[in-house]
Amino acid sequence: MSEERIKRMKDLPSTHLLGSGTPMCSGCGGLEALHQIYDVLGEKTVFVNAAGCMTLLSVYPFTPFRGSWLYTAMASAPAGAQGVRDALDIQLAQGRLAPEDDLEVVVLTGDGSAYGMGLSATSGAMDRDLDFLYVCYDNEGYGNTGQQYSSATPHGAATATSRGSRGYPGYKKDLFAIWAAHRPAYVATVIGSEPLDLARKIEKAREMRGPRMIIALAPCPTGWDYDPKDSVEIGHLAVKTGVWPLKEYVDGQVVHTRVPRDRPPVEAYLQLQGRFDHLFRPEKDTALIADIQARVDHYWEGVA
Repeated sequence: MSEERIKRMKDLPSTHLLGSGTPMCSGCGGLEALHQIYDVLGEKTVFVNAAGCMTLLSVYPFTPFRGSWLYTAMASAPAGAQGVRDALDIQLAQGRLAPEDDLEVVVLTGDGSAYGMGLSATSGAMDRDLDFLYVCYDNEGYGNTGQQYSSATPHGAATATSRGSRGYPGYKKDLFAIWAAHRPAYVATVIGSEPLDLARKIEKAREMRGPRMIIALAPCPTGWDYDPKDSVEIGHLAVKTGVWPLKEYVDGQVVHTRVPRDRPPVEAYLQLQGRFDHLFRPEKDTALIADIQARVDHYWEGVA
């Protein structure tokens, strides 16, 4: 690659590098959220990326970020973040790094790592009170390997490894509650289709110290089987129907930042996604749809 080409790439704004030209799927909800998160955090960041969809953003020797990027195995990102944070703290203590040049350490993982194989490393990092921000883009399956089910897959969804007539028989793990049980500095749920709520939460997390945990629901056109142009609408419906509660945990309290008072039925959300097509065709599975609706209703019964 010519030096002129390298210079042109370096001079591009970060929003361009995170946009067109990246080898990501069109309509990616995870990339939508990451755009907005990075707009708030800015350049003074080190992203510690566990193997997953977002790894495709980084094509050696370039990354789409103006700061730094470290790639780790799927279960190792929080351990990698510990090493980076420790190194920065040593540099600060020795006077080799000015406080104004300190960097935010950000773990970036998919749900396969966050909900599953990386959970023990994350738990340990929170137990050590590691000063880091953890961002999970949750596309509810192992998206970069063909959308096999994960611990985040919702009940009834069809995946590459749950192809039966009733879809995935399990239930989505409540990672928010698991993380909050560790009593970190902050836990929040966000979605890219609600940018003001997302920006406010990232700004709040940025001003804190200690473990700060963010779960971003990431509508996935390829894994969820829908037209990429519908990503924002599906995101809105996830919030409006109550399927994806927007909330935060801080100072020992859980607060909902958006309470959908007049919720459309969950069918409005499900029927836009091919992964739930078997619930409507060839015959409507009213019992399974009612079960999904009942679980959503039960959740919101306890919310003021």
